[in-house]
Amino acid sequence: MDNFSMIIFGASGDLTKRKLMPALYSLFKDERLTGDFSIIGVSRTDYEDAEYQKYILEQLHIFVKEEERDESTMKKFVGHLHYLSIDPAKEEGYPLLRQRIAELTKTENPDNLLFYLATPPSLYGVVPLHLKRAGLNTPGSRIIVEKPFGYNLESALELNRIYSSAFEEHQVYRIDHFLGKETAQNLLAFRFANGIFEPLWNRNYIDYVEVTAVENLGIENRGGFYDTTGTLRDMVQNHLIQLVALTAMEPPSKFDADYFRNEVVKVYESLRPLTEEDFNENIVRGQYMTEGDKKGYREEKGVNPNSRTETYVAMKLEIDNWRWNGVPFYIRTGKQMPTKVTEIVVHFKAAPHQMFKGTLGQHPRPNKLTLRIQPNEGMVLNLGMKVPGSGFDVKQVAMDFTYDSMDGKSIMDAYARLIDDSIKGDPTLFTRSDAVEASWKFFDPILKYWEEHPEAHLYGYPAGTWGPLESEKLVREHGAEWTNPCKNLTNTDLYCEL
Repeated sequence: MDNFSMIIFGASGDLTKRKLMPALYSLFKDERLTGDFSIIGVSRTDYEDAEYQKYILEQLHIFVKEEERDESTMKKFVGHLHYLSIDPAKEEGYPLLRQRIAELTKTENPDNLLFYLATPPSLYGVVPLHLKRAGLNTPGSRIIVEKPFGYNLESALELNRIYSSAFEEHQVYRIDHFLGKETAQNLLAFRFANGIFEPLWNRNYIDYVEVTAVENLGIENRGGFYDTTGTLRDMVQNHLIQLVALTAMEPPSKFDADYFRNEVVKVYESLRPLTEEDFNENIVRGQYMTEGDKKGYREEKGVNPNSRTETYVAMKLEIDNWRWNGVPFYIRTGKQMPTKVTEIVVHFKAAPHQMFKGTLGQHPRPNKLTLRIQPNEGMVLNLGMKVPGSGFDVKQVAMDFTYDSMDGKSIMDAYARLIDDSIKGDPTLFTRSDAVEASWKFFDPILKYWEEHPEAHLYGYPAGTWGPLESEKLVREHGAEWTNPCKNLTNTDLYCEL
């Protein structure tokens, strides 16, 4: 790790103190960051090195879990922090950055560099060009870019052009913290390491698939950002579609970055293009309204009182390939939901001949597999079992697993995992340029339709509910239903129904 430097643009911002520094501390504590490395914070705020170290130490006491804090280790970690006050938007500060890196690495031509753009998206296309002009886009450098990567297809194409002019594709790490979560990666192991499931993972045995990522909070203090972004850009075009890809992709012929990411792109390219009929019938967008003491979206700070920005999206997707033809994928995401949960639910088809009755005199429900990404990470398989006693009443029971049950094995923070991969130069869990473009090609027509048709439906839903009633109609047309987890999940609960 000698002569390794990580440079964080936006070092005085919220993302750095809440996520990046705790993740880097975790890597340091676990001895994944060793040797004479340096972390250089870059921002417009004025700090001396000692002031910045003190500030980050204070933030670690807030954002690192109490059981993971070690005072001595935290002080050693912040000793590796340095700071440079420049404006990342202005080219004249970058020679100073190069000089600072050279001083810390004791070399005139530093090469083992990792840049992290924890900045507003407006700087995503600026910083790489300034790095190039300063000669910091060296062969051994990497650059991590936060979402959203582009505002629409046109801007995403332009960003890809900028990055390809300054870096090679293997040097660009477009980060999505969802893919850093252990349970998202476990979906791949579950599918491809267990011979009993892969033969069932197709249209012959699966009825439909749900992907849900909802939060029980509003937009908090991000009104200015959110009102120009919306849920489709913020969550659907990146997070949700990547979870769809992990669920639907074909097995890579070998597990490395290129082969894995090739299969992800194939899923995006197989999505059935949307028509104007789909915009009206297979997409439901909503906006939360006042309910009790909870504000409506239009009452939030920084939001236009007549805003038509969506805070909820539910969609029906179809994948036109041999494996998934005829199997709908229902995805939904929203703010101010009853609980916070991200999960994938695979609904299997019913047994071809129903011989038994359930406890209420109805046929038992078909099997379903729930893969919980967050919280209470784990999975549950629902099976029909005979109720003890006379007769053959069948009841659905849960066979479950949670990561909490793995003794001595803690779940690595998603940001820590992804930063660790980028330090090692492993791009497997990062989005490639062609995947960004393929995703935007699919979703861009929706945004254009909404812009061109201001009368397009925007349904209100009371804050704290499961979204517009129209989303229930969306799934009922297939004879399906949403899986709504309980409001108060405990550490051991994986699944329950209202």
